[in-house]
Amino acid sequence: MFEDSTFESTGRIRTRSRAWMIAALALNSSILLALILVPLIYPEALPRQAMAFLMAVPPPPAATPPTTTHPVARTSSGSSAAVEDPFTAPPRIPINIAMIRDSGPAPSGPVGNLDAGTVPGGIGDPFGHQPAPRVVHAAPAGPVHVASELASGLLIRKVIPHYPELAKVMHAEGTVSLTATIAKDGTIANLRVVSGPPVLQQAALDAVSQWRYRPYLLNGQPVDVETTINVIFTLSR
Repeated sequence: MFEDSTFESTGRIRTRSRAWMIAALALNSSILLALILVPLIYPEALPRQAMAFLMAVPPPPAATPPTTTHPVARTSSGSSAAVEDPFTAPPRIPINIAMIRDSGPAPSGPVGNLDAGTVPGGIGDPFGHQPAPRVVHAAPAGPVHVASELASGLLIRKVIPHYPELAKVMHAEGTVSLTATIAKDGTIANLRVVSGPPVLQQAALDAVSQWRYRPYLLNGQPVDVETTINVIFTLSR
Protein backbone atom coordinates (compact mmCIF):
# COMPACT_ATOMS: atom_id res chain seq x y z
CA MET A 1 0.00 0.00 0.00
CA PHE A 2 2.91 2.35 0.77
CA GLU A 3 4.28 1.49 -2.61
CA ASP A 4 0.99 2.42 -4.30
CA SER A 5 1.01 5.90 -2.70
CA THR A 6 4.66 6.75 -3.39
CA PHE A 7 5.85 4.76 -6.39
CA GLU A 8 4.29 3.44 -9.52
CA SER A 9 3.75 -0.29 -9.11
CA THR A 10 2.57 -0.85 -12.67
CA GLY A 11 -0.36 -2.87 -11.36
CA ARG A 12 1.68 -5.58 -9.80
CA ILE A 13 0.55 -4.90 -6.19
CA ARG A 14 -3.17 -5.27 -5.60
CA THR A 15 -4.93 -3.94 -2.54
CA ARG A 16 -8.46 -3.80 -1.13
CA SER A 17 -8.74 0.03 -1.12
CA ARG A 18 -11.78 0.09 -3.42
CA ALA A 19 -13.72 -2.41 -1.35
CA TRP A 20 -12.97 -0.52 1.87
CA MET A 21 -14.15 2.72 0.27
CA ILE A 22 -17.45 1.19 -0.80
CA ALA A 23 -17.97 -0.30 2.66
CA ALA A 24 -17.24 3.01 4.41
CA LEU A 25 -19.65 4.84 2.08
CA ALA A 26 -22.40 2.34 2.79
CA LEU A 27 -21.84 2.63 6.56
CA ASN A 28 -21.93 6.41 6.54
CA SER A 29 -25.06 6.44 4.39
CA SER A 30 -26.86 4.08 6.75
CA ILE A 31 -25.95 6.20 9.77
CA LEU A 32 -27.19 9.36 8.04
CA LEU A 33 -30.41 7.65 6.99
CA ALA A 34 -30.98 6.47 10.55
CA LEU A 35 -30.52 9.99 11.91
CA ILE A 36 -33.19 11.20 9.49
CA LEU A 37 -35.73 8.41 9.95
CA VAL A 38 -35.55 7.94 13.73
CA PRO A 39 -37.10 11.36 14.61
CA LEU A 40 -39.87 10.73 12.08
CA ILE A 41 -40.70 7.22 13.23
CA TYR A 42 -40.03 7.60 16.96
CA PRO A 43 -40.36 11.28 18.00
CA GLU A 44 -40.09 10.45 21.73
CA ALA A 45 -36.38 9.84 21.24
CA LEU A 46 -35.75 13.56 20.64
CA PRO A 47 -34.85 15.91 23.55
CA ARG A 48 -37.71 17.80 25.25
CA GLN A 49 -36.58 21.19 24.00
CA ALA A 50 -36.58 19.99 20.40
CA MET A 51 -40.01 18.40 20.94
CA ALA A 52 -41.41 21.65 22.28
CA PHE A 53 -39.97 23.53 19.32
CA LEU A 54 -41.35 21.07 16.78
CA MET A 55 -44.75 20.49 18.40
CA ALA A 56 -45.54 24.17 19.09
CA VAL A 57 -48.49 25.25 16.96
CA PRO A 58 -48.84 28.97 16.17
CA PRO A 59 -52.05 30.56 17.44
CA PRO A 60 -54.80 31.04 14.90
CA PRO A 61 -55.22 34.55 13.46
CA ALA A 62 -57.70 36.85 15.17
CA ALA A 63 -61.11 36.62 13.69
CA THR A 64 -62.28 39.70 11.80
CA PRO A 65 -65.34 41.23 13.49
CA PRO A 66 -68.40 40.88 11.32
CA THR A 67 -69.58 44.00 9.59
CA THR A 68 -72.85 45.20 11.01
CA THR A 69 -75.42 46.41 8.56
CA HIS A 70 -77.83 49.11 9.59
CA PRO A 71 -81.48 48.55 8.85
CA VAL A 72 -82.95 50.63 6.09
CA ALA A 73 -86.36 52.19 6.57
CA ARG A 74 -88.78 52.01 3.68
CA THR A 75 -90.93 55.06 3.00
CA SER A 76 -94.39 55.07 1.50
CA SER A 77 -93.03 56.16 -1.88
CA GLY A 78 -90.81 53.09 -2.14
CA SER A 79 -87.53 54.97 -1.43
CA SER A 80 -85.13 53.84 1.31
CA ALA A 81 -83.04 55.95 3.69
CA ALA A 82 -80.58 55.09 6.43
CA VAL A 83 -82.19 55.80 9.80
CA GLU A 84 -79.57 54.95 12.38
CA ASP A 85 -76.45 56.09 10.51
CA PRO A 86 -77.00 58.82 7.90
CA PHE A 87 -73.42 58.42 6.60
CA THR A 88 -73.84 54.76 5.57
CA ALA A 89 -74.26 54.30 1.84
CA PRO A 90 -77.58 52.70 0.90
CA PRO A 91 -77.47 49.26 -0.70
CA ARG A 92 -79.05 50.71 -3.83
CA ILE A 93 -79.85 54.15 -5.18
CA PRO A 94 -83.49 55.11 -4.47
CA ILE A 95 -85.63 55.93 -7.44
CA ASN A 96 -87.84 58.53 -5.75
CA ILE A 97 -86.94 60.94 -2.95
CA ALA A 98 -89.66 61.76 -0.44
CA MET A 99 -90.19 65.50 0.15
CA ILE A 100 -91.22 66.52 3.69
CA ARG A 101 -93.58 69.48 3.74
CA ASP A 102 -94.40 71.36 6.94
CA SER A 103 -97.83 72.93 6.63
CA GLY A 104 -98.01 74.16 10.23
CA PRO A 105 -98.95 77.75 11.01
CA ALA A 106 -96.21 80.35 10.99
CA PRO A 107 -95.41 82.04 14.32
CA SER A 108 -97.26 85.30 14.79
CA GLY A 109 -96.20 88.40 16.70
CA PRO A 110 -92.90 90.28 16.83
CA VAL A 111 -89.74 88.34 17.34
CA GLY A 112 -88.04 89.51 20.52
CA ASN A 113 -84.35 89.86 21.18
CA LEU A 114 -82.70 87.17 23.24
CA ASP A 115 -81.78 89.41 26.13
CA ALA A 116 -82.81 89.73 29.73
CA GLY A 117 -85.46 92.41 29.00
CA THR A 118 -87.44 90.46 26.37
CA VAL A 119 -87.05 86.75 27.11
CA PRO A 120 -87.31 85.60 30.73
CA GLY A 121 -84.04 84.10 31.81
CA GLY A 122 -82.08 85.72 28.95
CA ILE A 123 -78.40 86.45 29.36
CA GLY A 124 -78.71 90.10 28.33
CA ASP A 125 -76.28 92.13 26.29
CA PRO A 126 -72.86 91.53 27.88
CA PHE A 127 -71.13 94.31 25.91
CA GLY A 128 -73.68 96.97 24.92
CA HIS A 129 -74.16 98.52 28.38
CA GLN A 130 -70.54 98.33 29.53
CA PRO A 131 -68.69 101.65 29.83
CA ALA A 132 -65.92 102.31 27.35
CA PRO A 133 -62.45 101.53 28.73
CA ARG A 134 -60.50 104.56 29.77
CA VAL A 135 -57.04 104.86 28.34
CA VAL A 136 -54.61 106.50 30.72
CA HIS A 137 -51.44 107.93 29.19
CA ALA A 138 -48.44 108.32 31.42
CA ALA A 139 -47.19 111.87 31.73
CA PRO A 140 -43.65 112.45 30.38
CA ALA A 141 -40.94 112.61 33.00
CA GLY A 142 -39.42 115.81 31.54
CA PRO A 143 -39.74 118.29 28.68
CA VAL A 144 -40.43 116.74 25.29
CA HIS A 145 -37.81 117.61 22.68
CA VAL A 146 -39.25 118.96 19.42
CA ALA A 147 -37.54 120.22 16.28
CA SER A 148 -37.06 123.95 15.77
CA GLU A 149 -39.22 123.87 12.61
CA LEU A 150 -42.14 122.42 14.58
CA ALA A 151 -41.70 124.92 17.39
CA SER A 152 -41.62 127.85 14.97
CA GLY A 153 -45.07 126.84 13.75
CA LEU A 154 -46.42 127.38 17.29
CA LEU A 155 -45.02 130.92 17.58
CA ILE A 156 -47.78 133.53 18.10
CA ARG A 157 -45.71 136.54 19.31
CA LYS A 158 -42.25 137.41 17.99
CA VAL A 159 -40.17 140.37 19.20
CA ILE A 160 -37.52 141.61 16.76
CA PRO A 161 -34.13 141.86 18.57
CA HIS A 162 -32.42 145.27 18.79
CA TYR A 163 -29.18 145.41 16.85
CA PRO A 164 -26.43 146.54 19.26
CA GLU A 165 -24.56 149.72 18.28
CA LEU A 166 -21.21 148.07 18.99
CA ALA A 167 -22.11 145.23 16.63
CA LYS A 168 -22.97 147.77 13.93
CA VAL A 169 -19.63 149.49 14.38
CA MET A 170 -17.84 146.11 14.24
CA HIS A 171 -20.03 145.02 11.31
CA ALA A 172 -20.78 141.82 13.29
CA GLU A 173 -23.32 139.50 11.69
CA GLY A 174 -24.31 135.89 12.23
CA THR A 175 -26.74 133.51 13.88
CA VAL A 176 -27.18 133.08 17.60
CA SER A 177 -28.43 129.61 18.58
CA LEU A 178 -30.41 129.33 21.81
CA THR A 179 -32.04 126.46 23.68
CA ALA A 180 -35.26 127.16 25.54
CA THR A 181 -38.10 125.40 27.30
CA ILE A 182 -41.59 126.32 26.15
CA ALA A 183 -43.85 125.98 29.19
CA LYS A 184 -47.41 124.67 29.14
CA ASP A 185 -48.73 128.26 28.98
CA GLY A 186 -46.47 129.15 26.03
CA THR A 187 -43.91 131.25 27.91
CA ILE A 188 -40.13 130.89 27.57
CA ALA A 189 -38.06 129.34 30.37
CA ASN A 190 -34.49 128.09 30.80
CA LEU A 191 -33.17 130.20 27.93
CA ARG A 192 -29.48 129.49 27.23
CA VAL A 193 -26.93 130.40 24.54
CA VAL A 194 -25.45 127.57 22.48
CA SER A 195 -23.37 129.44 19.90
CA GLY A 196 -23.11 132.72 18.04
CA PRO A 197 -21.14 136.02 18.05
CA PRO A 198 -20.67 137.20 21.67
CA VAL A 199 -21.60 140.80 20.82
CA LEU A 200 -25.02 139.63 19.60
CA GLN A 201 -25.90 137.04 22.27
CA GLN A 202 -27.45 139.40 24.85
CA ALA A 203 -29.68 141.06 22.26
CA ALA A 204 -30.93 137.63 21.20
CA LEU A 205 -31.66 136.63 24.81
CA ASP A 206 -33.61 139.83 25.50
CA ALA A 207 -35.80 139.44 22.42
CA VAL A 208 -36.52 135.68 22.64
CA SER A 209 -37.44 135.88 26.33
CA GLN A 210 -40.50 137.90 25.25
CA TRP A 211 -41.71 135.45 22.62
CA ARG A 212 -44.94 133.51 23.15
CA TYR A 213 -46.05 130.14 21.76
CA ARG A 214 -49.19 128.08 21.60
CA PRO A 215 -49.08 125.16 24.09
CA TYR A 216 -47.72 121.94 22.63
CA LEU A 217 -50.31 119.17 23.05
CA LEU A 218 -49.39 115.53 23.67
CA ASN A 219 -52.35 113.10 23.79
CA GLY A 220 -54.59 116.17 24.08
CA GLN A 221 -52.73 117.57 27.11
CA PRO A 222 -50.32 120.56 27.12
CA VAL A 223 -46.75 119.61 28.04
CA ASP A 224 -43.41 121.36 28.40
CA VAL A 225 -41.19 121.10 25.34
CA GLU A 226 -37.52 121.83 24.75
CA THR A 227 -36.41 123.22 21.41
CA THR A 228 -33.68 125.19 19.62
CA ILE A 229 -34.25 128.81 18.53
CA ASN A 230 -32.02 130.46 15.92
CA VAL A 231 -31.87 134.29 15.81
CA ILE A 232 -30.27 135.72 12.63
CA PHE A 233 -28.57 139.12 12.71
CA THR A 234 -27.94 140.82 9.37
CA LEU A 235 -26.82 144.39 8.72
CA SER A 236 -28.87 146.27 6.15
CA ARG A 237 -26.84 147.48 3.17
